[in-house]
Amino acid sequence: MNTFSLILIVATLVTGVFYVYDVVKQRPVRKANLKRALEQCPNLPKKEQRELKEGSGAVVQIAGLFPILLIVFLFRAFIYEPFRIPSGSMEPTLVAGDFIAVSKWSYGIRNPLTNSVWIETGKPERGDVVVFKYPEDPSIDYIKRVVGLPGDEVIFANKRVYLRKACNVGTVTPTEVTVAESSAPCTSPEAVKLEELGSITHEGATYSESYLVFKEYLGAEPHRLQINPRVPDLSQYYYRQQGALRGSWVVPEGHYFVMGDNRDNSKDSRFWGFVPEENLVGRTVGVWLSLEFSSDPERLLPDFIPSAIRFERMGGLE
Repeated sequence: MNTFSLILIVATLVTGVFYVYDVVKQRPVRKANLKRALEQCPNLPKKEQRELKEGSGAVVQIAGLFPILLIVFLFRAFIYEPFRIPSGSMEPTLVAGDFIAVSKWSYGIRNPLTNSVWIETGKPERGDVVVFKYPEDPSIDYIKRVVGLPGDEVIFANKRVYLRKACNVGTVTPTEVTVAESSAPCTSPEAVKLEELGSITHEGATYSESYLVFKEYLGAEPHRLQINPRVPDLSQYYYRQQGALRGSWVVPEGHYFVMGDNRDNSKDSRFWGFVPEENLVGRTVGVWLSLEFSSDPERLLPDFIPSAIRFERMGGLE
């Protein structure tokens, strides 16, 4: 259950009760008092008229929060929800300190508490950057890129993605693949096209790391990814699906295979498996704010205070 959504719903309902009480009980009394005051003093100052009309006290103050909370709840639950990128697993597309807008209606109008779908509106496509509830701990929100759709076979070898799209292999579950004898032969896996763009270097107070940057043609629009040539093969840690080779996964119906764009620094489907459709939160549409946080030990301000706003990063995904 989404704890923040629950708190927001409760706050909206409580303030709504105060709002209704104010409208039904107190507002007519205030109107009558204002009318009586104007009859006694036609030249009553505007400030005093406003005070009589709007009222004061705890009930009025709490009731005044209801329209704000209602708008925030509806916007966040069904239109857009903001998220902050906490790590570098999606570099270079998204970096730590980016604040993203996530479309909540892209993959269905959902119950804000349980995330179950009320109205179907669409499905993820290859290349979508999605926010989802981490399958091993649904209280945590993850963000990755969709690589494999239901029925796809995803192969990751030599730091490159190979796809055998919607291959009919028989019975598939998140833990096991059973090849059907009557299945039509599958086509050979195809390497996802990569175009090398050069290299970049990330520098910190105590380190310097170089990455190769590529343009990957996975979905309708290409995107950038980065690879660290110094990181060794990690296939011994991969999630194993019984009946499939190591480094190969067949995506079950109702599930998705996701990966980070920072391929050597991303805890994704390669290591823990598939994302169930009911865990999807929404599709990332852009960066609405990007803050830089300095790690300089000589900086006087606390670490949680940003050192700069990265205006060049604000906008749609590249």
